[in-house]
Amino acid sequence: MLSIVIPTYNRLPILKKCLIALEHQQFRQDKDSQVLDYEVVLVDDGSTDGTLDWLTAHGDQFPHVRSFAQNHAGPAAARNLGVKQALGEIIIFIDSDLVVTEHFLQSHADALVQAQQRLGCDRLFTYGWVINTCNFDEPTSEPYKITDFSAAYFATGNVAIARKWLLEAGLFDTRFQLYGWEDLELGVRLKQLGLKLIKCPEAVGYHWHPPFSLDQIPRMIDREIQRGRMGVLFYRKHPTWEVRMMIQMTWLHRLLWGILSLGGRLNERTMAPFLQWLIDRGKSQLALEIARIFLNWYNVQGVYAANREMQG
Repeated sequence: MLSIVIPTYNRLPILKKCLIALEHQQFRQDKDSQVLDYEVVLVDDGSTDGTLDWLTAHGDQFPHVRSFAQNHAGPAAARNLGVKQALGEIIIFIDSDLVVTEHFLQSHADALVQAQQRLGCDRLFTYGWVINTCNFDEPTSEPYKITDFSAAYFATGNVAIARKWLLEAGLFDTRFQLYGWEDLELGVRLKQLGLKLIKCPEAVGYHWHPPFSLDQIPRMIDREIQRGRMGVLFYRKHPTWEVRMMIQMTWLHRLLWGILSLGGRLNERTMAPFLQWLIDRGKSQLALEIARIFLNWYNVQGVYAANREMQG
C-alpha cells in the first residue's frame, strides 16, 4: 500500500494536472508488481484559490484522493498531517506542482523491493528524478538537463520511504514555517538512523514553474531571505561544517557571491534591462540563471543577518 503525500498552497491550476497524472498510474499485472493499492493524501495548507471547493466539486474524478485541510502553517506541518493520516506503509512525497509519468509508482515500488533484496535490510529510501519545466501544456515533454541534477540526500520533491522511518526520526520540524530546509533537516536525522539513498531515475516527475519574468523577482528575493533564516535554524539544530556549506554560511560563499555581484551592485535594478533583453529573445531560463547571482547574494546576506539576530 502506497500513500502519496502532497502538501499544497495556492497551486490549483498545476495541482489539477498533478492529480490527473496520479489517477492514470499503470501497474504490472503479475505477482512481482508489489503494489497492492495506493492513495493520494492531499493536505491543503490554507489555500485561498478555491482548491478545496474544486476538490469537493470534482471529487468523483479522483477516487484515490483523500483531502485534509489546515490553517496556513507551512509544508512541514502539512506533510506531518499527511503522514499521520496515511494508510500506507510506504510514503511517497511529491510537491503539488509535480506531474509524474504513468509508471511513477511502479518504479518506486520496484526500486524499494530490489534494493531491500540486494542490501539485505530495509534501511533505505528511493529518490526519483525531478525535471524542471515551464511547459504548462505538456510538462512531461521536457528533456533532462544538467541543471536538473540534485546532490541532495533527502528532498521531498520525489522520494519514497517506509512510514516507520519517518516516525522513528520524528517527522518534520514544524518550526520550519518559512521557505526551505525542512526536508534536508529531516534527512540529517534519517542519515543518523543509517538509511541509504537509492537513486531511482525511472520514477520521473516534472516540476512546473512559470517562465521567468522580472515581476517574479521581488517574491524570489523574499524567498531567498526566508531560506537564509531557515538555514540558520537548520544549522543551530545541526552545527556541522556540512550544514554550513549547505546553507552558504561560510566566508567562501560570502566571497564568491560578493565578487560575482560586485558587492551587491549587480542586483535586480541594475541588471533588469539585460535580463529583460534575454527574456524578449526567448532565453528566460538563461536570464534566471544569471539572476541567481544576486539571488544568492541576498541569500548569503539573509543567512548572516538571521544568525546575528538569533545570537542577539
